[in-house]
Amino acid sequence: MTLVLIILLLTVLLFLWGKWPPDVVAMMAMLSLFFTGILTLGETLSGFSDPTVIMIAALFIIGEGLSRTGWTAVAGKTFVSLARRSASRLTVILSGGSSLLSGFVSNTGTVAALLPVAVAAAWSAGTFPSKVLMPLAFGSNTGGLLTLTGTPPNIIVSGVLEQSGAEGFSFFEFGLIGLPLLVISLLYFRFVGHRLLPSNRTSNQPANIDSEMQNWLGHFSIAEDVYRLRIRSMSPMIGTLLGAWNLESTYGVQALRLRRRHPLLREPGAGFVEFPAPETELRYHDILTVKGTPQAVDRLQRDCKLGVLPQPFSPEELKSEFINQEIGMAQMLITPNSYFVGRRVAMGAYLEKYGIQLLGASRNNKPLSGPEVDIQAGDAFVIRGAWENMDQLKRVYRNLVITGSPESMARDVEQLTPKSWIAMGCLLLLVLLLVFKIMPGAMAALLAAGILMLTGCVPVSKAYARISWTSVVMIAAMIPMGVALQKTGMAATAATALVTALGNTHPTLLLGGIFLLTTAFSQTINNSATAVLMAPIALMAAASLNLSPEPFLIAVAISASTAFLTPVGTTTNAMVLSAGGYRFTDYLRVGFPLLLLFFAATLLLVPVFWPY
Repeated sequence: MTLVLIILLLTVLLFLWGKWPPDVVAMMAMLSLFFTGILTLGETLSGFSDPTVIMIAALFIIGEGLSRTGWTAVAGKTFVSLARRSASRLTVILSGGSSLLSGFVSNTGTVAALLPVAVAAAWSAGTFPSKVLMPLAFGSNTGGLLTLTGTPPNIIVSGVLEQSGAEGFSFFEFGLIGLPLLVISLLYFRFVGHRLLPSNRTSNQPANIDSEMQNWLGHFSIAEDVYRLRIRSMSPMIGTLLGAWNLESTYGVQALRLRRRHPLLREPGAGFVEFPAPETELRYHDILTVKGTPQAVDRLQRDCKLGVLPQPFSPEELKSEFINQEIGMAQMLITPNSYFVGRRVAMGAYLEKYGIQLLGASRNNKPLSGPEVDIQAGDAFVIRGAWENMDQLKRVYRNLVITGSPESMARDVEQLTPKSWIAMGCLLLLVLLLVFKIMPGAMAALLAAGILMLTGCVPVSKAYARISWTSVVMIAAMIPMGVALQKTGMAATAATALVTALGNTHPTLLLGGIFLLTTAFSQTINNSATAVLMAPIALMAAASLNLSPEPFLIAVAISASTAFLTPVGTTTNAMVLSAGGYRFTDYLRVGFPLLLLFFAATLLLVPVFWPY
């Protein structure tokens, strides 16, 4: 017991010091438990095979799937719209949203899904992610108290109650205390908590397509000389191949995009051809987006009997025309040693190896006009292509600079596609599998993550890169600490001593003692393990005093979900640690007042709903 206590105290002190990353500190604690002989090899490494850890990793992939397919952009813009650029209002919206969702979805699943939404919404609202991510995590913990399946401790204490011969808690019974605690949490963050949250400057600001589009319109004039031509019924183009018309050499016009717009729209191939090729067949009512001078386009229109659609290319319309979940735009800079220096290219031309299209050029912050450009060092281009291709372009052509992050900008596209519904279906599948207990949570999460990768919603090459390994390793390395506390009897000894000291006084004092001891354990031990440890002790204490066990078991469930003081207390706290740039002391400063409020509310309300 002494060795475990020393290692636990040193671990907490190192977390507070903040010199080393939390996952490194957790690994040091885990190794200490092994080399002191407290844990066996299997017990020491048990965290890395724990289903919870596997589920966490899979949930990061599920969250990435929702992000890549547009759901996080849609939700983020909705949150920002509701918040009306108020950081404190955004904090309340995100905290409340995570609370309600976590009543039916696991806390970790809730945070994994909303984490990228919260980061994007925070930057869009003019604040830092650190101002919203901790309320997001705390809100998910609080929301778990709304239903029986909201969090594992609820199920554990209900099971202990049933084993005692009494009827277990009903599905929404926890909401009697969970709803008041949720209101307290929202009021706290609205009026007090947001002032205590740090303003950490992190480097995870996502690229904003709307602001980039404004920049491209001004410096590159990409909307100029862009027209949409409709193939009329009398056009000789119908039934021919695009390459047969030699648009570039004959007319000086480049085809940028083709839209199948037949009135019936029932034929195969209806939709978009993002990069028309010479072998692309032209059909009646197709709409060609082209780039060329007004004179050149007018000549093409007359010769081929085409109709010209109106050209109100506002930033939003240009974004809709050229950007979607698969195809995007970025800015490319030419360095002095670039392969392209001295070469002549046509606007709208393709870099064939990766299917990248040149839409506009700028030199010395002034747009370059004309159908062709002689490239010089320092020239900038707006390019269009598949998001992944633009990210890889600089690997093929040396001495290029792709500014911004195409991959991050892709997550800012709020357009929903068939893949978006696949991603949402995977999330709903996960919820159903968990609610009806069809399979273990870890397997359900792995199944959903596997479907996302197989369907291309999350590229396999990107799936592992999106997992927060710092969070995963830290949780896996801290699980053995809970094993050591139980194996040495230290946890049981402390709990029994507390019950002995308070058992003969007023029941409310015993209720408070159980709450404080449980919440103390929950700061470093998994909340499920804490509930498993404390629920039988609370039951025995109530039986020895001829009291109803219900209020004490409810107190165990509440306090097991109040790990507000450390980043290792719950998975959700760990998941927002790096994204918010938090330190150990940030959790202590923000979480301690909220913990006191929960403590006071428990002592006041629990005996009212569940009398002694």
